[in-house]
Amino acid sequence: MSLPYAQGEFTVTDPQPAFDGRMPAAPGDLRVESHGIAPVPENRRYGGPGRLFTVWFAPNLTMTGVFTGTVGIALGLDFATALAAVVLGTLVGAVPTAYLGTWGSQTGAGQLPLARLAFGRGVVLPGALQWLSSIAWDALIGLFGGEALAQLCGWPFWLGVLVMMAGQGALGVLGYEAIHRLQTVMTFGLAAAFAVLSTKLLDGVHPAATGTAHGADRAGAFVLTFTIALSLALSWAPYASDFSRYLPRSASRPRMFLFTLLGVSVSFVAVQALGLWGASVFTDQTARGIDTLLGGGALGAFGLLAVALAALCSNAMNDYSGSLALQTMGVRVPRPLAAALAAALGFPLVLWMHAADTTARFQNVLLLVGYWIPGFVAIVAVDWTVRARARGGAPVDLAAESARKQPWWPALTAFAVAFAAAVPFMSTGLYVGPVAEALHGADLAYGVAFLVALAVYTPLRLLRR
Repeated sequence: MSLPYAQGEFTVTDPQPAFDGRMPAAPGDLRVESHGIAPVPENRRYGGPGRLFTVWFAPNLTMTGVFTGTVGIALGLDFATALAAVVLGTLVGAVPTAYLGTWGSQTGAGQLPLARLAFGRGVVLPGALQWLSSIAWDALIGLFGGEALAQLCGWPFWLGVLVMMAGQGALGVLGYEAIHRLQTVMTFGLAAAFAVLSTKLLDGVHPAATGTAHGADRAGAFVLTFTIALSLALSWAPYASDFSRYLPRSASRPRMFLFTLLGVSVSFVAVQALGLWGASVFTDQTARGIDTLLGGGALGAFGLLAVALAALCSNAMNDYSGSLALQTMGVRVPRPLAAALAAALGFPLVLWMHAADTTARFQNVLLLVGYWIPGFVAIVAVDWTVRARARGGAPVDLAAESARKQPWWPALTAFAVAFAAAVPFMSTGLYVGPVAEALHGADLAYGVAFLVALAVYTPLRLLRR
């Protein structure tokens, strides 16, 4: 099979393309998907919008979200205020993910491959950031999953992590359909498990009715809690259409948007609310701490297994999208091999995070890996809107659009300016910008990056039209 693949400003035809390959044919087809970033032909599409709820629900039921929820209380907020920040932040972060996810059925393409329309050859930069981010998330979530597996089986930590990475890498290699099927099963299994664990963990535990932060400190803590919740939901945005690219063009876009929004927001709010409620007992942010809270024995083992399976669900998606990002950068590695590589590189990063203050490194990595995403979302959304309007509402013809010259400098200029403008507003354990410090720790960098990218790129894109 020989297909043209647009790469930046030119098109090449490869008789044995690394970007093409075997595609799943129907739900339940669990053979290895070797198909890479080449658009999925319309006659190979299948499934319905309902799949998007489960694929975005299950991977968020991790201890990463639970421990993130404790941050609001640690910053001095009361339960009700912290929960309001979490709900608002999650919804704001989930909307772009749900919107971008609707592009998959329209084009048959993943999110980073679609970004070539806006970035041209410059897509190498967001592609590299996405690839590195997927590895960082592998480590962030694999830290808890590997530790839980090691605790459950009586293994050393490194062996638990190694087995975890091998399992998620295998799922990433199998690809799109295997991940969708796993998330469907795990949506029900993990939801039940977390309900049981929540009942046990929070038995007799009462949330903080009053906070220790007041005045400007309280406002700063609210904004930072909002931003952390937003960063969790928004972190899925560069993955969004990767898991809808096999849906047929006829799939309802409003339903795709709704199912994705619900999957991301309901799961993230649930696990973070659990963290907020039980912040006083979630002081040992380790698998051993969870086992102890559950009283050990069979219930403790059940809890550890749930933590490990949740991490597996989430990281399989990281490895899959990481493989597409690597190919988008122009690396001609078969998609299954690229997925395995992402899992392998996450292993040493997990060991690094485990070697020191997990809480501090956890928050730092969580924020730092996402600061580039708001500018990216603004740029690709503007580019898509301009193209759609130029076609008078007709579907975007990806082959025709990709064949045109795509100048790289407008998108990269807006991307760089947006990130630079956001730096003074950043607030992490590694760096607190002067504006964030003046605002008592409030992190406004995500909003600033989005608005600046919008303001810089929109006139450049309209002039290019």
